[in-house]
Amino acid sequence: MPELARFYGIVIAMFWRDYLPSHFRVYYAGQEAEIGPDGTLLAGSLPWRALLLREEWRCPHLDEWKADRERASRKEPMEPIPPLE
Repeated sequence: MPELARFYGIVIAMFWRDYLPSHFRVYYAGQEAEIGPDGTLLAGSLPWRALLLREEWRCPHLDEWKADRERASRKEPMEPIPPLE
């Protein structure tokens, strides 16, 4: 799994083979969700606290995520993104 960030038990990942719409995956406590770049929950579910922390992470790192999405579309290695502190 291409992990982009890990914090507070939350793992943010993205697969280069994931299809449109663009999204990243969030894993927490055995649950999984697909999240769009605008923060929309596309599939799955997470506890409300994990969703809030994911949003806190997503907002300041959106440009980095978009750059990784571009790398993934070219099948290039993605760069880690700093965790939420």
